[in-house]
Amino acid sequence: MQLRLDAADRLVELVEERRGPVAAARLGWQGDAVGLARPLGADLPLERATYVVVDLETTGLRAGVGRICEIGAVRVRELELADEFQTLVDPRAPIGPVISALTGIRDAELRRAPSADVAVRGFLAFAGDAVLVAHNARFDLSFLDCETERLTGARLAGPVVDTVGLARRLLAGRTPRAGLASLARFFGTAATPCHRALPDAQATAEILLMLIGLAQERGAQTVADLAELAAPRVRKVYAKRSLAFGAPPTPGVYLFRDAHDQVLYVGRARDLRARLHSYFRTDRQRPAVEAALGALDRIEWRETGSELEAALEELRLLRELRPPANARGVRPDRYVYLRRRGDALVCTSTPTPLGPFRSRTRARLACRALDRASEAELEEPGLALPRLRARLRDLADCRRFEDAARLRDRIDALEQLVRMLRRLERLRRTELCVLAPAREDGFVRAVFVAGGRIAAERTVPPGPGGRIEIEAGLAAAHAARCEAADDHLAVEALDELLLIGTFIRRPPPELRVAPLVADDVLRLAAALPAVLAAPARTRARARAA
Repeated sequence: MQLRLDAADRLVELVEERRGPVAAARLGWQGDAVGLARPLGADLPLERATYVVVDLETTGLRAGVGRICEIGAVRVRELELADEFQTLVDPRAPIGPVISALTGIRDAELRRAPSADVAVRGFLAFAGDAVLVAHNARFDLSFLDCETERLTGARLAGPVVDTVGLARRLLAGRTPRAGLASLARFFGTAATPCHRALPDAQATAEILLMLIGLAQERGAQTVADLAELAAPRVRKVYAKRSLAFGAPPTPGVYLFRDAHDQVLYVGRARDLRARLHSYFRTDRQRPAVEAALGALDRIEWRETGSELEAALEELRLLRELRPPANARGVRPDRYVYLRRRGDALVCTSTPTPLGPFRSRTRARLACRALDRASEAELEEPGLALPRLRARLRDLADCRRFEDAARLRDRIDALEQLVRMLRRLERLRRTELCVLAPAREDGFVRAVFVAGGRIAAERTVPPGPGGRIEIEAGLAAAHAARCEAADDHLAVEALDELLLIGTFIRRPPPELRVAPLVADDVLRLAAALPAVLAAPARTRARARAA
């Protein structure tokens, strides 16, 4: 599905950029899917149409990886429930304990079931040329398309109606959810959804009849009218999608600017083209980002060699520009430290060894948990946790539930604080060099971490010049190590250090990590061109396009 959406976006982009005809097949939107343009039940009255409501149970969530393990379908002819179709399908692989527990289907049952070829051919014969209906049609149709294409070389060509989109449009404000179980309760269907294909298809068929009645009240007369009601609404910002045209499929940062050239939002992406296009394809944006899209006049993007470089650049832009739509942006004034005051800990903005922490609320709860703590517990807050947990059990045993709830929240905050302190301590002791592709072909970006901060960033060229850059980075790391006598971690370095820790913990395939030894850094830097080759070809194709 995502590939189909991307292909349609690229076709629209190509036509609009060239301002002229392009030799290509005609495409048309069918709900949230893309296919060859064709009449979609334009002259087929709702009450005369034949619908086949289908539901699948599968071994996974992605077509091509997961396989169909059950098909259920109900034919609706002239707005009356008619025939039914049901079959188990042998996926030729174990379905797994999660799916088995959810559906109640066992592997032994499936081993005696028809193969996917036989089951899908049987369903296609049952469906004929009827209008296909499914609840969340993207999911079911993606599996059916995959199997049908494998069997016949072509995908399903008939009209499709999605009851999820139809319910969201027709029941807006009447029910908060459009899930199958929620709609079955709302309409009081005779069939109860239970994660089995036929009962779910039966419930969906009853829901379809109710929704068709509501659609007719709104003036719908044909299947085309019904499909139009089920299609997602086009967002107002969709008209601005041309602002993302030309974005490359490479890592980088992007800035949303308004008509006065003020920066509204800053973000980063591993694939700039895909990320920017996603803003105009979905309605699931935070309110602040949605407001930024409404005021958007221009998108500026800057390519980087890697996602790590993009992430570091994003942090620095957030600190410098303070965009209003970055609600989770870096604000140094939001960080707090902990310090001793008598026999307790309190929050302060003055740097101390205990901090900095991002959440002032959590820090205050943790301080309350340490009231009347011992000297050892104040020096090492984690030592207080066993005593506090025992106190929590006593309060629960005494049925002092309100006091127990307050203490539970304070213990949770203290546990988070202790985890953060331990993580910061590990990161402060970290001394290494992170190597990533640079934007220039054949070059490597080296990030030297020492003394609890990023000591240097150097672009390492191929050949003998690379040793000079690496030696300069190692010298800066040595100087940072010598300057790290102060135990206070500056807030300016905290986010960069945490970011580096995230990339080290789960490094993407293009990253390499080396100790602060010149020969080791040089060896890994020399091995990176093989990794750089693929991104270089991608950038070349993007520039050519």
